[in-house]
Amino acid sequence: MSYLDVHRVNILPNRRPLNDQKVAELMESIKANGLLNPITLDQNFNLVAGLHRLTACKLMGFQEIECHIITCEDQDQARLAEIDENLIRSELDTLQRSELWLERDRILERMGMRAKVGDNQFTARGSEIISPPPKTTLELAQETGFTERTLQYGKQIARNIAPEVKEKIKGTPIAKSTSALLKVARAGSKERQEAEQAEIAVKDAKAQKKTGEMEKQKNLATKAREKQTQLQLIALQNAIAQKEAKELSKPTQNSLRNVKSDEISIQTDDVWMLDRHMIYCGDTTDEDFIQLLPSNAALAIASPGCSWKHDYLVNEARVVAVMCREGSIYNLCKSTQMPFRFELVIGNIYTAIFSQKPLVKPNLNPDIEGVEGIVAYLVSFFTKPGSFVITPCLGHGEALIACERLKRICFAGNEDPQQVKEAILRWQRCTGKKAQRA
Repeated sequence: MSYLDVHRVNILPNRRPLNDQKVAELMESIKANGLLNPITLDQNFNLVAGLHRLTACKLMGFQEIECHIITCEDQDQARLAEIDENLIRSELDTLQRSELWLERDRILERMGMRAKVGDNQFTARGSEIISPPPKTTLELAQETGFTERTLQYGKQIARNIAPEVKEKIKGTPIAKSTSALLKVARAGSKERQEAEQAEIAVKDAKAQKKTGEMEKQKNLATKAREKQTQLQLIALQNAIAQKEAKELSKPTQNSLRNVKSDEISIQTDDVWMLDRHMIYCGDTTDEDFIQLLPSNAALAIASPGCSWKHDYLVNEARVVAVMCREGSIYNLCKSTQMPFRFELVIGNIYTAIFSQKPLVKPNLNPDIEGVEGIVAYLVSFFTKPGSFVITPCLGHGEALIACERLKRICFAGNEDPQQVKEAILRWQRCTGKKAQRA
């Protein structure tokens, strides 16, 4: 091992971004135990592995740092060493690991160390012996400690998800889910293939100096990539909504076990404030309720069993979702003046979606059961944190609890004082807070 001035270490561009929390944890560890793992440099003092350790030492005022120096013939070999170190030592989510696998594969291919499909592993160009022989996918998977299929799935994820979509995924729970990432990667497959074919045609046209054809193919490639990205963003939105809905469907421990049903008394025309949410006890078709609503809500949602006299909601919310039993949507559409857009089938519930403007439809019907999960899915898919959600039929407080846990703001109402009371008590138990009569 050697010691080197920290300011002599060269940090090459295009490295993974720093994780501030990891740097802070390393500082605590180094303070307590010293630097347990030296950083790795090449012979030109270019950093191969250990950016977080180097950063932590610099912030702690170290002048020198312990390092392990290896000899790398070129930048590819240095990057390969860095990737291998990250795959072994770093806590990576599925997306990060997949991107490293794909980059590693491409570097090995450039270095002639990656077997191609149909190649003889040991010979090429007649009887010439290749030493060492190129590595197969199975051998590469064994090196990383994963199965061949997992490695192939990872490379598919890294190769097929559009860059803009990857940026949206980073830092979300979806980045850790192979199944969710594969659904996103496979969305827009037709458009991706069209883009790739057009990009090949661009190169051919350029080589043949056919300027008009080159521009035509460029436009086709751009449009196909844009459509692919759009479809993948919808798939991502769908995956996030499904995950959040399933999480919210799980039973939660009550925060306030001592809340009793006789602690609050509900009267008709009462307005209750539940932190940032509002509940009205009364007829939700009356002007008294309508005057309380925001005019820029993202979603209005009605549970099954709600008698529909609420066409006004299409002017108060961007999307109106009415949950129905099978066979009821046709009758609902006949009796309403709201513009129908599409229906979703989630579990055994049919949901009619209305809006004044065209909407993006989820690219698949989600695998979610129960009203609780379906309401949470709709809230997650059609709104963002901080959005207003209106529900004129409280039910068992499904929309209220979904809004609380997803950080939306709920405006709710119901004619039945007992249902209003039950919803308020449920919210109090869920949050540990007290509702206030306005």
